[in-house]
Amino acid sequence: MTLIADINILNKKDIRKLSLDDLKAWLVEQGEKPFRAKQIYEWLWKHSIQSFAEMNNVSLTLREKLEQHFAINAVQVATQQLSSDGTIKSAFRLYDNNIVEGVMIPHDERKTACVSSQVGCSLTCKFCATGYMDRVRNLDAAEIYDQVVRINEQSLKQHGTPLTNIVYMGMGEPLLNYANVMKSIERITAHDGLGMAARRITVSTAGIAKMIKKMADDGVKANLALSLHAANDEKRNQIMPINETNSIEALSEALRYYYEVTGRKVTYEYIVFENFNDTLQDAEELLQFSKIIPCKINLIEYNPIENADFQNTNDERWNKFIYYLADRGVQVNVRRSRGKDIDAACGQLAVKEKQPA
Repeated sequence: MTLIADINILNKKDIRKLSLDDLKAWLVEQGEKPFRAKQIYEWLWKHSIQSFAEMNNVSLTLREKLEQHFAINAVQVATQQLSSDGTIKSAFRLYDNNIVEGVMIPHDERKTACVSSQVGCSLTCKFCATGYMDRVRNLDAAEIYDQVVRINEQSLKQHGTPLTNIVYMGMGEPLLNYANVMKSIERITAHDGLGMAARRITVSTAGIAKMIKKMADDGVKANLALSLHAANDEKRNQIMPINETNSIEALSEALRYYYEVTGRKVTYEYIVFENFNDTLQDAEELLQFSKIIPCKINLIEYNPIENADFQNTNDERWNKFIYYLADRGVQVNVRRSRGKDIDAACGQLAVKEKQPA
């Protein structure tokens, strides 16, 4: 049975959906001074409060008005798993009891937050646990922002240092939730938000050509990464159905446009699967694709999932693949799998973390 309090929360608008100007207008309607909007905005974003009661420089009367009209739908950690390598995988519970995932990934001096942009996913990539879920809904900007806040808290507690990087590589396709993703980046980089540099943020897409062009047209300062995993249509169609409507040719054209407008290098992500995309012919195709625009390539070790038969390639093929590219002048970074002793693959923990009955 749903509690009345829960119904009230669901019926109230999250105050963080209001712009600063919207908040000023509402305050004036309530007979309050408009300068209060900036105070409230800083409490909401810079200090990431989870209740109106925490606004200790705002009058009790105004706090009560805010409580009456709005909610703060803060994201909570439902469960978390700590790996022996320091990786922390979290299942985040949203205000409507949906679950998404986030990961804190430590690496030398970097502390990276991997965040989700959707509940589930509609793209059905065959190697990804999230691809076997239905897409329930998009996350709003504040829900994405809150993941970063929670993961930063974990980084400070576990490693004593704040986050240095953010990657939109969790559950969902960021470019199919474009407006909320971009709003979250605006808030993360804002001086009255988290104040992080846009160059420390990477948006990863499975390949939505028209939205890659839109990122260029909109002057998005965050970095762009393309989850490629095969550089020919036949293989990419097998593992990433999105390629049927966003072919290698279409992506090539979009990437050329992106570079022409922005002048910015792109990252290609390539998981090397055993007996699928790990031959030297595959490496040659990737090499040719890398010549489209200046880029770097992240070769990624796979974290196997129960629903798929894919496995990592063996060490011999892995090394040959790396050196084939590196010897031909390609900038190659090797990304070893982290959190192997926990549910580290995207979607695994969310599948386990069931909603309450």
